Amino acid sequence: MDSSVVCILFLILFCESINSIDKYVDGDPNNSGEYNFMELLNSSFSDCNFSNDEEKIISGFIMLLHTLEKLEIDKIVQYASLWLSHKLNQKTQNGTIKLYDFYTENIIKNSCYERNISTDSSEHINTDDIEKKIRSMDIDIKDISNFYDAFKSICNMYSEIGEDYECKTCLENAGELFEKYENLKNALDINKGSSYYKLLSSLSNDYKNFEQMYNSTWCANLSPLVACPRSSVTKNILITIAIIFVAASILLGVSYKYSLFGFRKRFQKQKLREQIKK
Repeated sequence: MDSSVVCILFLILFCESINSIDKYVDGDPNNSGEYNFMELLNSSFSDCNFSNDEEKIISGFIMLLHTLEKLEIDKIVQYASLWLSHKLNQKTQNGTIKLYDFYTENIIKNSCYERNISTDSSEHINTDDIEKKIRSMDIDIKDISNFYDAFKSICNMYSEIGEDYECKTCLENAGELFEKYENLKNALDINKGSSYYKLLSSLSNDYKNFEQMYNSTWCANLSPLVACPRSSVTKNILITIAIIFVAASILLGVSYKYSLFGFRKRFQKQKLREQIKK
């Protein structure tokens, strides 16, 4: 299977996973309904301690690592770290701490992490590779969380299409993605270090894979889709999706076609997932 197809399918899986985990993490711990986080944790990690929010967040991080275990390790840790930083940033005392410092002071020593993440380098998910990737993300938790917000807009584009993947004339979340990307580009000193560069490049590549599937597989014969107008960015005009990453191609050297078309009404995610497993 084409690598871009695999990447986009795992991206969809990741988006679905964080949506599910967030419903548990953000839910009422006393709720015995569908999204009882304690029930999920106890069933997944029966030997772990969940005495505080930090323990629960770290457990969610471990869940994501295992959920995405068939993806390349670098991407697995990046995706899970974006979510981890987002949740930690909701606790303001963590915002200015670098992710690697939090990892060494809290996650490595966490008993649940020790029991569920292998130290054997021959295992696909292992502590050495995770630490190496997190160390390379030399950024404050607050800044990484901002990248997560932009990435989440890509996830929201799938949700906006809906289960039937109906073609639309414009996507509201595409305008949101443009706005968040511009905010990141303008607020950060990209020359400050390679970490910002790599995360922006990854965001662009994720969009590129999304665009390629959109263009080649779903409703390829329709007119190019545009972003629904947002007051602070697009005002009274419709901005084509192509505009979103023109800046990325210049800044990051990402080269790809700037066109975006509609979705086919049915995208058989389950069938493609089964192909991946094979």
